[in-house]
Amino acid sequence: MSVLDELPVVVIGAGPVGLAAAAHLHERGLPFRVLEAGDTAGAAVRQWGHVRVFSPWRYNVDPAARRLLDDAGWVAPAEDALPTGAELVADYLQPLAQLPQLKPHLRYGVRVAAISRVGLDRLRTAGREQTPFLIRLADGDELLARAVIDASGTWGTPNVLGASGLPARGEKDAAAFLEHALPDVLGTDRHRFAGRHTLVVGAGHSAANTLLSLAELAAAEPDTEVTWAIRSASPARTYGGGEADALPARGALGSRLRDHVDAGRIRLLTGFSLHAFTPTGGRVAVVVRHNDGTDESITVDRIVAATGFRPDHSIAAELRLDLDPIMGATRALAPLIDPNEHSCGTVPPHGADELAHPEPGYYAVGMKSYGRAPTFLMATGYEQVRSVVAALAGDWDAARDVQLDLPETGVCNSNPADPTGTDSCCGPAPAAQAAAQGLATGISGGLLSAPLNLISLDTPTSGQTGGCCSS
Repeated sequence: MSVLDELPVVVIGAGPVGLAAAAHLHERGLPFRVLEAGDTAGAAVRQWGHVRVFSPWRYNVDPAARRLLDDAGWVAPAEDALPTGAELVADYLQPLAQLPQLKPHLRYGVRVAAISRVGLDRLRTAGREQTPFLIRLADGDELLARAVIDASGTWGTPNVLGASGLPARGEKDAAAFLEHALPDVLGTDRHRFAGRHTLVVGAGHSAANTLLSLAELAAAEPDTEVTWAIRSASPARTYGGGEADALPARGALGSRLRDHVDAGRIRLLTGFSLHAFTPTGGRVAVVVRHNDGTDESITVDRIVAATGFRPDHSIAAELRLDLDPIMGATRALAPLIDPNEHSCGTVPPHGADELAHPEPGYYAVGMKSYGRAPTFLMATGYEQVRSVVAALAGDWDAARDVQLDLPETGVCNSNPADPTGTDSCCGPAPAAQAAAQGLATGISGGLLSAPLNLISLDTPTSGQTGGCCSS
């Protein structure tokens, strides 16, 4: 037995994928430790607890975790129900983290500062595979590990608002006016939006989620204004195809958003490239730069940054990583998750081979493994860690037998008319619902036509049709 065999596998993050990794490690009889920066399991999920996820319960529970929970007498939620983030934590992650097979191995309030090899920097090759990982914590403490599974996610590293992938001028100084993606507009954060003008920037499901909530708030609170800004010339990806959409629930949600735009409850700005922020008189002026080099300004009270997330690989700077220069995922995984080609339901099964780096024994899994691609699903992460743990156990036949049953229709969208589920993931046309709903991401097709009256910042807004309100 080598020194590595006596060391634990260290899992970073106690979210859905991190805890699934722990469950698989327990089943394989491999020693492990889970390090979580938050004070509870699913700390990041709790921050968007008011949002209802895309996929029903049957896709949100890891098989190994379920076996442990079932043995403990767990009462599983209805398989076709769509949980909120808060329900995901309360009904699944917290009970899982409390199991005696996992609880002693979890540490909370622990942040990883860096990962390396004992006595070796990134340049040293000799003996590398037989050398333990060195994990340095933010408090200065150090741990040794035989392998590292990084399931820390991307929630803490949102994309910047500025164009070209760089922060806009004054973006840091305007932090007091900025909101993280998915604020609880109708709940705990209501006071920050009621009676104010909010600018939502982004074209993905987070933006759509917030816009629908703001439109509901505007109907109840006088003087509440909502402006939606996207960089592209068309909101086609967000709207979907309406009644002609290949994904009915996605089309229905897109139709709701489109109805709000057409009725003037949400003002849509296209060709919106953020250039600078200027706080002024308790509000913030947002300067937009057009393709011809001219600038334009819109003054608002709050800005919701729904522009997605990016991974932070800085803790692994002394490891040998092979990252795709575009996606920030491994080179083998990047083409499989490219949002220009795939929705979350069309990403093919993948595991240890696709997630491997030149650094043996290090794997980034879950949302972090996807880099900047927004096509991740929990079920995909569960298959990732099943494969990775099998590889760490030396069972390469199991590691390479990757399988994932994700019907494209119904997993990457949600049906707000039927939160308790039906025989199909996609059901009848949606009705209003208290919990916010997510839209599909990474799907460019489906829209057959877009008979919309769009506002372009390159042209004056006065006299526009489509019921657009003034800023």
